[in-house]
Amino acid sequence: MEHKDTNKDKRKEALRVLKFTMFSISAGVIEIILFSLLDHFTGWPYWPCYLIALVASVLWNFTLNRQFTFQSANNVPVAMMKVAGFYAVFTPASTLAGNYLAETLGWPGILVTIINMACNFVLEFLYDRFFVFGKTIDTNKRAKEHEKRK
Repeated sequence: MEHKDTNKDKRKEALRVLKFTMFSISAGVIEIILFSLLDHFTGWPYWPCYLIALVASVLWNFTLNRQFTFQSANNVPVAMMKVAGFYAVFTPASTLAGNYLAETLGWPGILVTIINMACNFVLEFLYDRFFVFGKTIDTNKRAKEHEKRK
């Protein structure tokens, strides 16, 4: 019986990773489109366009992942503050590292962006999975209804 539960847990985690991946891709698309629109139509410098697009994509990703990937019923403001804490560290670190790689070492900007997005994807999944939602995974109404149907 324990073997079946282990396989069930592995499938559940694999599905969680797949959902997180798909929502992250959609957030990336939102970020790129919004950045492009702001950059093209406002005449603003890079940083406000980037920050507005980043915040919009983070809110989108947070909302979908909280509801569908982690199915968490935790305190939304507390969870959002934890995510904000992640980005308070990740954003300046990735910006500085990215600028160094692109401007000082001459790496192609698109390569640096892909590396930053890959790092963000992996780190944010782990951070969300174990810190933001860790103890409240599968506690929302959707998860409880799904459990009842089994």
